[in-house]
Amino acid sequence: MNSYSRTGFLYELFLKHPVITTDSRNVPSGSIFFALKGEQHNGNHYAMEALDRGAAWAVVDDPSMDGNHRCVFVNDSLLELQQLGLHHRKQFSIPVIAVTGSNGKTTTKELISHVLRQKFRVSSTRENLNNHIGVPLTLLKWTASTELAIVEMGANHPGEIDFLCSLAQPSFGIITNIGKAHLEGFGNIENVRKTKAELYRWLEKKGGYVFRNSAEASLHPLPFPDDRTIFFGIPDNEVWAETLASGPFLRLQCHIGKDSPFLINTRLAGSYNLHNVLTAIAVGLYFKVPLRKIIQAIEAYTPANNRSEIIDYGRYRLFFDAYNANPTSMFAALKDFLASTAKSKVLILGDMLELGKYSETEHRTILKYLVKENPGKIFLVGPLFSGVNEDKNIPAFPDTEALMTYLEKNMPGPSYVFVKGSRKIQLEKLKQLFETLSD
Repeated sequence: MNSYSRTGFLYELFLKHPVITTDSRNVPSGSIFFALKGEQHNGNHYAMEALDRGAAWAVVDDPSMDGNHRCVFVNDSLLELQQLGLHHRKQFSIPVIAVTGSNGKTTTKELISHVLRQKFRVSSTRENLNNHIGVPLTLLKWTASTELAIVEMGANHPGEIDFLCSLAQPSFGIITNIGKAHLEGFGNIENVRKTKAELYRWLEKKGGYVFRNSAEASLHPLPFPDDRTIFFGIPDNEVWAETLASGPFLRLQCHIGKDSPFLINTRLAGSYNLHNVLTAIAVGLYFKVPLRKIIQAIEAYTPANNRSEIIDYGRYRLFFDAYNANPTSMFAALKDFLASTAKSKVLILGDMLELGKYSETEHRTILKYLVKENPGKIFLVGPLFSGVNEDKNIPAFPDTEALMTYLEKNMPGPSYVFVKGSRKIQLEKLKQLFETLSD
């Protein structure tokens, strides 16, 4: 069976069973299970379990399973998943917006989705399905009713954005910013810039359009034709805004052309979310969503999934942003938090991962900044921050569980608490502790 006929055969199966799963623990009845291989698991070992749990078919690449009447044997299950996603994408002639960047891409994607849903039936990336596995799964969620799609694209090594573009084939693109993220895979900040720019190069080649924040300095070195760029962010542009307040929630005064300015009261923590909100406004206006509905959508959006959340437990108010962390996002969040007028502040910082050879320097730089600012009580979590901590007055803990054990008996009084770190540090476990301590 050649590549085209194999993909065609799988697509016929998909049309009859339009639900894909790669997790044998979560198998919707009648779905197709793709047996993928990872560092820890081989999906082929769970294919029969997936079938027993209700999958209609399993796509496998283990030769020993060839011949099972409900298994489709292929040379590479991941490649077949990607080709299936691409084949499905080609059935649609709809606007597709790709969103990438070092920081803020998920929040930006969510805000844009909320705005565009005021007018269109929108399909967008769910959770963090933004890599070489997540993007084809995202594409396969599109249905006949989908009028517009938003695809988030993450990357941790050069060439990845270009590859994801070849699958999603976007017609519009957004790069939120360029920062110090995933330096272990990229090698240096210049490679981060080059990789994110792969989106611009794809769109330029295909005649697509870019939404670009003129106020974001990190984007200035990236060229793109002006006649296919929708600029926003500074007074010279059609859409711009200024921050009126950011504690605890971001409040903006927005300007559109020569019209009278208007206010937006968000549920987002941090003045750095100004750029994300402006992007959603610019995209909404381009697609002719009525302004009043744009404002309503943005004001109604409440962040979740441990991103830019303000959580009030009574005795403790938490600034909680522990889904991910890198030096750029950490500094932005810290500066915003330290500018608050709260009398008592507590800072909990988890390790920033995937920084490679820059790890020690970047963690040390953050600590020096905090010691200089002297913001209040500081707690460090993880071996990286602990390893560079030379201040005996700053407690450091190997993991979140150790910090929780300490805080149960030594938690400061009512405070405004900053919590940020990479996802693998699992700082989200602190939520239940603070809720308990506030009872």
